[in-house]
Amino acid sequence: MTALYGLMGEKLGHSISGVIHKKLFELLNMDSDYKLFEIEKPDLKHSFLRLKEEGISGLNVTIPYKIDIMAFLDEISPEAKNIGAINTICFEGCKTIGHNTDYFGFARMLDKNSIEIKNKIVVILGAGGAAKAVIQYVINTGAARTILVSRDTSKAVKNFKNVELMNYEELESLSAGDVIINCTPVGMHPNVDNCPVSEDCISKFSSAVDLIYNPLETKFLRLAREKKLKSVNGLYMLVAQAICAEELWNHIKVDEKVIDEIYESIKRMDII
Repeated sequence: MTALYGLMGEKLGHSISGVIHKKLFELLNMDSDYKLFEIEKPDLKHSFLRLKEEGISGLNVTIPYKIDIMAFLDEISPEAKNIGAINTICFEGCKTIGHNTDYFGFARMLDKNSIEIKNKIVVILGAGGAAKAVIQYVINTGAARTILVSRDTSKAVKNFKNVELMNYEELESLSAGDVIINCTPVGMHPNVDNCPVSEDCISKFSSAVDLIYNPLETKFLRLAREKKLKSVNGLYMLVAQAICAEELWNHIKVDEKVIDEIYESIKRMDII
């Protein structure tokens, strides 16, 4: 019997999650399928319970349900509890368990590109949901300073603990840093001429990471590359977090070469 997995969200028209998972099924010869479930906010609980009753094998969760869905789960993993959001649901018998594979996908992306966090000064741009897993990983990995940059620091202080807070004007006066990470949507297609910070600000760092993967090189990353920084987009993280979900659902370990092959195949496709 074909195992069914899927993604729950409100608007999924631009999602490439299905492409990633189906490529894995093909490479590992898995009898599985992956579908997108667009769900309106009032229908969240009913739709989730229906999918559970129908025997779905695993679910991913995206905007805007990463927090709301937690109320319907039996258990939350330690990393997801610390982050305060989940993006993956495992069905273990009658028990539902929420995980956050963004955390592990981000970790694999940094490892793949040899970007060190321990004892470094790390700046994270943006205080939205995308920053949650990134900040938790940076803190857990032992950064010397974890600096969160937000347009509204008074709001950010309520949602993020154990970080230094700065606004964008204060960031411009920072003398130096090691890793700067863009967790905002600034520069995403179609607004590709936008950049969250100035060229001078970028030049103070040695590595730049952008969670955006469309385009593959944002203006932020182009400026970083021109300034000779190591620059990394978010596509590897996207692929790695999807594979982490499959590992949880199927109790397997996927070889890094398989992740690399899926990543390279997605880069070559005309879908980004």
